[in-house]
Amino acid sequence: MKVLTTLPQSDLRRVADAARQAEADGYDGAMTMENKNDPFLAHAIAGVVTERMELGTSVAISFPRSPMVTANVCWDLQIASRGRFVLGIGPQVRPHNEKRFSVPWTPPVPRMREYVQALRAIWTCWEKGEKLDYRGQHYTFTLMPPYFVPASQHMRMVPITLAAVGPHSLRLAGEVGDGVRLHSFCTRGYVDKFVVPLVREGMAKSGRSMESFEITGGGFVATGADAETTAKNFEWVRTRIGFYGSTPGYWGVLETHGYGDLGRELNQMSKQGKWTEMTERVPDELVHIFAAVGTHKEIAGAIEKRFGGVSDAISLRGDPAVQAPVPPDLIQEIQRIPTRFTGYKTAW
Repeated sequence: MKVLTTLPQSDLRRVADAARQAEADGYDGAMTMENKNDPFLAHAIAGVVTERMELGTSVAISFPRSPMVTANVCWDLQIASRGRFVLGIGPQVRPHNEKRFSVPWTPPVPRMREYVQALRAIWTCWEKGEKLDYRGQHYTFTLMPPYFVPASQHMRMVPITLAAVGPHSLRLAGEVGDGVRLHSFCTRGYVDKFVVPLVREGMAKSGRSMESFEITGGGFVATGADAETTAKNFEWVRTRIGFYGSTPGYWGVLETHGYGDLGRELNQMSKQGKWTEMTERVPDELVHIFAAVGTHKEIAGAIEKRFGGVSDAISLRGDPAVQAPVPPDLIQEIQRIPTRFTGYKTAW
């Protein structure tokens, strides 16, 4: 099983040392997110100061960027990292697209399908010299003068992994993606009952297998060097469940375990600004359903029970206020958990 960490994004001067340390500690990959900061810039630094570790976005928001813009930055990061970059993208929800990014909203699944297809068409044009002629309902790319073609990479095509929550996006990830990035607001029961079957439905359309498709995440990890730190991370997970559980799009996960009424209650409380009270409404039982819990001595077994046989990569990220270095021997212990994924198949 891959063990992932995150890169600092708030101050790019911190990236080089953090990336070197993560690689020295044995992490398989370092991810960035698109919350407060740009998701790509940190990888430009990490790519040239590391040699082994995978680098990727988890996730970059797709629709505010033209596929051409995304294709270009991924191309440069793939060269900088010598073939270690993985693009993770997601559509975000309608209010963020319209009110945060000021971009038009259309049904996301058809548009995301074209987004992935367009990226691969652009990259193939650059790498193989083929004429650029992608024509879709949402995106059209037909102009590529030689002056604007970057030098050939002579590397694998950048793998594309998709964020997915609902059934349509999960099928799409299986159909066109090289992997799926599951939300932390996910349970093993939901993954077994819905995620894997829906991903397999999508795969059936494109004739691929799970061995070349990576499932990342799908829950929380609450751990620490001692019981006190573990308990603090347990409470942090509780706050995240209270926050995410108020969003209607995530209620399917709660419904799977008979907590649908809690989601609706949390939604009403969020509209009233009762954020502390929302956390208090989340019972211990539900936190255990969402998370693998245990001290550093216990957590590998809990992770295998919670994620084993399904998730190919996980993050140990917890409460930033109590985040502490993870012992390299623990990383290695988790890495010994067997997974189905054997590698991306991104041949040109």
